Amino acid sequence: MITVTDVHKEYLDGETHVRALRGVSLEIEKGEFLSIAGPSGSGKTTLLNVIGCIDTVDSGSVLIDGLAVTGGKKGDLIEIRRNKIGFVFQSFNLIPVLTAYENVAMALSLLGLPESQIRERTMNLLAEVGLSNMEGRRPAKLSGGQQQRVAVARALVKDPLIVLADEPTANLDSETGEAILQLMKGINQRRGTTFVFSTHDQMVMDYADRLCRLHDGLIESDELRRSA
Repeated sequence: MITVTDVHKEYLDGETHVRALRGVSLEIEKGEFLSIAGPSGSGKTTLLNVIGCIDTVDSGSVLIDGLAVTGGKKGDLIEIRRNKIGFVFQSFNLIPVLTAYENVAMALSLLGLPESQIRERTMNLLAEVGLSNMEGRRPAKLSGGQQQRVAVARALVKDPLIVLADEPTANLDSETGEAILQLMKGINQRRGTTFVFSTHDQMVMDYADRLCRLHDGLIESDELRRSA
């Protein structure tokens, strides 16, 4: 599903060269529930952005579902990102003037799908994430956990192969964070969607079936774990 081979990535932080990734290789199979863990500056978010076609690499290669991310045309990367990957962010990234329904449906509207199909898929997803009868609320009228549920629905509405979640519990209390993890774990088991997290939250690590630890841009350990 995802193959990362000897990936290097540097960037400038002011006048400082930061070696974010220093030869990372990783294979992720379909249906995995994987956490990439490490302290700030370990390279975990950079690795997630590389997998998500948000960032480019300096050297090495990345394959998503057999398609080359590295060296591809910009339009090809957009297509991979649009059709195969969903994103969940720690800050939710919802559009404040849109309702929960509109935030989720917008991705389908951009694909030009019929309105009846958009409504069916959007309402089904909102129900699946526990937001039935809340489709008309704007983000300001939703709790943090409810906003993250909208974000999960938005990530899933195009039925992606992969969902990338960057610190998805960082802005949530522990009880709400665990509810979101249980939600995503259930979706992983029902749909077979691959989930890849970047995190420093021990609870997210505990829920992972596989835990990959990064330190200073290198993989420090990679272990299979029992499902929570």
